[in-house]
Amino acid sequence: MNIIKAILLGIVQGITEFLPISSSGHMSLFTHFSGIDPQTSGLFSAMLHIGTLIAILITFYKPIYELFEEFFRILKDISSKKFNLRLKDMTETRRIFVMFFISCLPLLILLIPIGNGKNIMDAVGVFSSDNSIKAEGICFMLTGFVLLLGAFSSEKTKRFMKITPVSALLIGIAQFFAACFPGISRSGSTISTGLMCKVSKKNAVRYSFILSVPAILASGLVEFKDAMESAQVVPVFPLLVGIVTSAVVGIFAIRLLQVIITKNIFKYFGFYCLCLGFVVTIIGAIEVFVK
Repeated sequence: MNIIKAILLGIVQGITEFLPISSSGHMSLFTHFSGIDPQTSGLFSAMLHIGTLIAILITFYKPIYELFEEFFRILKDISSKKFNLRLKDMTETRRIFVMFFISCLPLLILLIPIGNGKNIMDAVGVFSSDNSIKAEGICFMLTGFVLLLGAFSSEKTKRFMKITPVSALLIGIAQFFAACFPGISRSGSTISTGLMCKVSKKNAVRYSFILSVPAILASGLVEFKDAMESAQVVPVFPLLVGIVTSAVVGIFAIRLLQVIITKNIFKYFGFYCLCLGFVVTIIGAIEVFVK
């Protein structure tokens, strides 16, 4: 892994993690066509998640800090038996914290054991580690359809609602599927689900990105663990370059999406994913016959 490839991987990660076009799918395509060792790319992907986390923490430091403080207030209220589950009696920060908790519940499904020391996360991981890109192509097209549904529903919505327990759960389910399959955009699916639930564009974007903190952290830890077990040696300097690149590019990508989603051009990401998915699926099918 040289500096140029590290920078390219950082750029791909920073852009695709936050723009609704799937970082896992694009990273899979990049490694597939660039010939990078999958084990090496796995370690890089794990470390690049640090960069994307830094981008989120810098951009949304205030609401994240408020939620962090609220966590300890909730623990204090629970210990003193003052915790109240009625949403109408909660502060806005506590209400959002509860919604985050609900949205994260579907991710626990990935930890369900399926035997032989493996869980569901290990089972679905085969889609990212195999040599085929057919799954990525299909998932890109699915992402495209979801983005178009979200974009068109937001154009028709006249009255915006707060995030409710039902919408929080649906957003969490969308995030679950994004965690399972490369090519399904986490940000795209969660933002689009929020828009379809009549959440305002601004709140849907902010909720999606802050919600991604535990998901990105968990994904990075799993990839790092797998990379360490493979005993793959990677130079430290390219890793640092990749982390910094993904953080800087990620900050710009977040700012860009915040502007884009207010300009009624969100649907063009859907058209992009549909076209990319179609092309990738065709190439994947051709590769099967060629081999």
